[in-house]
Amino acid sequence: MDFEKLGAFYLGSTYDPETKAAGDAVMYDARDLTTHAVCVGMTGSGKTGLCLALLEEALIDGVPVIAIDPKGDLGNLMLTFPSLEPQDFAPWIDPAEAQRQGLTAEQLAERIAQRWRDGLAASGQGGERIARLRAAGSVQIYTPGGDAGLPLSLLRSFGAPPAALVDDGEAWRDRIDGAVGGLLALVGITADPLRSREHILLAQILDRAWRDGKDIEIAALVQAVVKPPFGQVGAFDLETFFPSADRTQLALALNSLIASPSFAAWTRGDALDIPNLLYTPDGKPRISVMSIAHLGDAERMFFVTVLLQEVVTWMRTQPGTASLRAIVFMDEVAGYLPPVAVPPSKKPILTLLKQARAFGVGMVLATQNPVDIDYKALSNAGTWFLGRLQTERDKARVIEGLEGASAAAGAAFDKQAMEKTLAGLTSRVFVLNNVHDDHPIVFQSRFALSYLAGPLSRAQVQTLMGPIKQAASAPASASAVARPAAVASGGARPVAPGGLAEVFAPDPSLGPALLATVKAHYVDAKRDVDVWRELTIVAPLDEATAGDFWEHAVVVDAARLAGLADTPADDARFAPLPRALDAKAANKLGTQLGAWVIRGAPLELRAATALGLVGKPDQPEAMFRSEVAVRLREARDAAVDKLRAKYAPKLAAIEAKQRTAADRIAREQAQASSATADSAINIGASVLGAIFGGRRATASRIGSAARSVSRTSAQRGDVERAKATAAQLDADHAELEAELAADVAAIRAAPEPEITTAQVAARKADTAVIRISLAWLPV
Repeated sequence: MDFEKLGAFYLGSTYDPETKAAGDAVMYDARDLTTHAVCVGMTGSGKTGLCLALLEEALIDGVPVIAIDPKGDLGNLMLTFPSLEPQDFAPWIDPAEAQRQGLTAEQLAERIAQRWRDGLAASGQGGERIARLRAAGSVQIYTPGGDAGLPLSLLRSFGAPPAALVDDGEAWRDRIDGAVGGLLALVGITADPLRSREHILLAQILDRAWRDGKDIEIAALVQAVVKPPFGQVGAFDLETFFPSADRTQLALALNSLIASPSFAAWTRGDALDIPNLLYTPDGKPRISVMSIAHLGDAERMFFVTVLLQEVVTWMRTQPGTASLRAIVFMDEVAGYLPPVAVPPSKKPILTLLKQARAFGVGMVLATQNPVDIDYKALSNAGTWFLGRLQTERDKARVIEGLEGASAAAGAAFDKQAMEKTLAGLTSRVFVLNNVHDDHPIVFQSRFALSYLAGPLSRAQVQTLMGPIKQAASAPASASAVARPAAVASGGARPVAPGGLAEVFAPDPSLGPALLATVKAHYVDAKRDVDVWRELTIVAPLDEATAGDFWEHAVVVDAARLAGLADTPADDARFAPLPRALDAKAANKLGTQLGAWVIRGAPLELRAATALGLVGKPDQPEAMFRSEVAVRLREARDAAVDKLRAKYAPKLAAIEAKQRTAADRIAREQAQASSATADSAINIGASVLGAIFGGRRATASRIGSAARSVSRTSAQRGDVERAKATAAQLDADHAELEAELAADVAAIRAAPEPEITTAQVAARKADTAVIRISLAWLPV
């Protein structure tokens, strides 16, 4: 079974509910997810397994995922064992389950390992595909408000949105409403953005700070509630709108939140940064599992609201694309998208469902409680995965949603046929209703590559994430600051030539170096670059240094030199200065430095020349590589579309001939059947004539019968020739399909573009030397 298709997710095999027979592989076009998907099924329907399979396919295809996990099941994506040995599964076996089955833990592990080997083999998979999944990217579990997995800092500050968002009024309001609504939900206040004075006050405070480009600490926000930086709210003065005594009560409620011991967990860890959640530092895609099973209802609502609003903000800063850029998956969405109420989470979900398609962001929502979902909102979803449902009411709500989605897409919908199909579903059997396809299909989901151990406990999450947390907390190896060469012994402090200012490291053994600060202007209209940089430059010196004193200079991080002082340590010993560095040479250092900056300190930009893509100044590598991945996906999708367009007329022509050949076979078979019947009648008549008729009549009938037999034989020959023509057309069609598949495979096999460095030299006329010092650094 060939399911490693370009831009397609292998979800399972077609399934006949009556014969229980599996058929062809079900390949889901990844681009169809940009119109979003819904997965519905009761407990035991196989919904979790299907959703994990979908996320596995995304990672294999290079698509990153943010997955919200209210139950704790999605962490199973980390349980991938290419060798499929019992000892791989053993640590994740529940001893109580083994005891219930009358087995030892080792025996149960053997059974489960065998079950996974058999299940994967039945779906055409094996350990090599698990290894491919692991190599494609990484899976990480975050536990916001907890420390079992990776922590996320949400409340240390409310970071100001990107400046570009200020001009987008709707996006700006949504960002503020999401932040305020989530925070108020955390303290148990259900707030209407248009009527709640608590919401309006906090929104005004955030709006003021963010428009000034300022992040606002939660403690500062609490203080601003008591003493807001404004005295008027709408048509009323502040005291009339929200008296100070009432504001104090709100401030006390917020202060109680940040004073509670559990609050500290919300301030630890990395900041909530969407690009970081989607890609590793080296640009590989991630599945970031947001495990929130340990949180209370109010905390969950707060986190989901803030996270999704961050996704919306990030999404709006991305260029448009028709390819799938990323997936946002949410399990058990009931309660976050209710049919009547408007919790804070509902607005960002609706925004994503309505607008994310243009940015290549697909949303996948899963639930086992279809009656608790706003199906009018889900009319934006183009794909529905429907598993076994519990009640007739559930089925009615699902049918309602399907009708809305089909109507919104302008697609036909057969209500009666769908009701009949849904009634016969069993475990792991789903209906795939995709508005991009001609009709729904019934399929059996493939076996998951990940071991489905069930909801992970806190201890299990700690075990999985322990090595990753340890690696993340290890201090990074800092790049070395250029230092003077070591000397055998030091002596008294030399006199600085030409009145050079001096700075000193707090070390006893020091050697000389030049330290400079330069302001440089980098301009390249073609690459849309126009930036100023203040550079800190260090050039080591030794006794033999002469000529160009900046020859071995390097640009360093100014923070690395923050400990330099104006006076040396009392016990400091100094290496000698180069003889060539006299007062005359010191006076030329500025001119030499300006020339060195032009040739030795270019602005370096990452570039993928094959894609015509150049990064932005100071853009993190992960961000650039994510852009390369999206551009590559776009190029790949365009190439595949072009190929399909090229082959479409040829395939259509052959398919038309196949239909004609099929009609001819049916026609020739009908004529052959008729000729056979006529022949039988004529032969029968000739026999009877021979018995009861005269000689002349008998001879005539025998001749007619012989001619009928001849015609029958000719008709049978026509049928065989028609079948041969059809067989040849089938072979031609298969050959053309194979040729198309080979061309598509060649696109996939093409090497990824090389990431190189593009350099922009500083503009000579704008380069300004701010200061040059003689720095005494550790040897």
